[in-house]
Amino acid sequence: MDRGIIIKDGHLIDPSQGIDGTGDVIILGGKIANIVLKGGDTDTERHSKEQTQGTSVTGMKELRSIDASGLCVLPGLIDMHAHLREPGFEYKETIATGTMAAVRGGFTSVCCMANTNPVNDNAAVTGFIVNRASEKGYCTVFPIGAITKGQRGEELAEMGLMYEAGAVAFSDDGRPLMNGLIMRRALEYSRMFNAPIISHCEDLNLSDGGVMHEGHLSAILGLRGVPHAAEEIMVMRDIILAELTGGRLHVAHVSTEGAVRLIRQAKERGISVTAETCPHYFTITEDAVKGYNTYAKVNPPLRTNQDISAIKEGLRDGTIDVIATDHAPHHRDEKFQEFDKAPFGISGFETALPLSLRLVEEGIITVPGLVQKMALNPARTLGLQKGTLRTGADADLVIVDTKREFEVKPDGFLSMGKNTPFGGWVLKGTPVVTLVKGRCYEFGQ
Repeated sequence: MDRGIIIKDGHLIDPSQGIDGTGDVIILGGKIANIVLKGGDTDTERHSKEQTQGTSVTGMKELRSIDASGLCVLPGLIDMHAHLREPGFEYKETIATGTMAAVRGGFTSVCCMANTNPVNDNAAVTGFIVNRASEKGYCTVFPIGAITKGQRGEELAEMGLMYEAGAVAFSDDGRPLMNGLIMRRALEYSRMFNAPIISHCEDLNLSDGGVMHEGHLSAILGLRGVPHAAEEIMVMRDIILAELTGGRLHVAHVSTEGAVRLIRQAKERGISVTAETCPHYFTITEDAVKGYNTYAKVNPPLRTNQDISAIKEGLRDGTIDVIATDHAPHHRDEKFQEFDKAPFGISGFETALPLSLRLVEEGIITVPGLVQKMALNPARTLGLQKGTLRTGADADLVIVDTKREFEVKPDGFLSMGKNTPFGGWVLKGTPVVTLVKGRCYEFGQ
């Protein structure tokens, strides 16, 4: 039987309650039973003290103790955009290996995209993912169902049945939905479930088989480029359709200055739109492709310093709500091909948090602001009862050493996907303990 855990003397940060101070967290039965803040008698602390009175001194002594002094204790991170590959592509990743890597990265919940084989476009596949994650997963998995059957963009999938089976959102991610009428119908239909439509914004006619950002470097390398406009035109279309339908639009993996500007304007007009970006889009530019580095091949492509600046400003001012990983593991042999033939994607679970903490060092956002982008906002966007340290919530937490430096060694990734452009980088900040519903995973200091 779980004897319970007390996390002592950590720096507790929980934007959902305005908590930012030293304290203890008591976990019983996989739930957060209590938070006791130290130094000052806030409303939260008074409430915690009242609850603590029901716990005997003997009972407190029987709890397993974790010393978190000098460490940050955060709500477990939620990745609302990842690819776990199972079913069908288990040679790239499995639900077991993917969630194990996610937990190491501080994620306690992962939302997996529908581009599996078979495609997650029906309740049977959705149910399989939920059941497999329950059996083999190291963290909670929330499936994202396909918008269209087979992700072909021709006919709406059975969104209602997938929702009942556990889907929390709908997306044809990886295959942009070119048919505006289908996108309109999807936004209308999704209102029945209050579930967002996650849009991969890319005009395939403009991207035209491009493999990197269109610009001076693509010309030098002789690689077909993808212009900013390929993303921005579709962002604009989907914003217009969201305004028309009143549906909930979530723009995936924002990579351009223009897309940030369009989303900001849409929010100012009261349109129901949220947006995400990924660490690689605010950390590295198209220059990472030099030498035909396929580990830097991602869709949408890495852009320019100007785009990075705009994305950082979008994160700072709230235009971009969420930082997701777009974790896209591939087999080594797939990336060891000619640049044109290699698949898009970066393995992102195990580097996302330290790369995002660089935003804190730069003064772009605070640590509470980062928690909001990586835990609270994803939960709110998807309607999940997660992303908080509130009493009674699932004991999903991550204890982070924000000062610890480490070298990124892809061969040591727990993910089967070793495809990262950050190999050899020295980063700062890493989870040392992740708790999923009270189950404790320790990674050392």
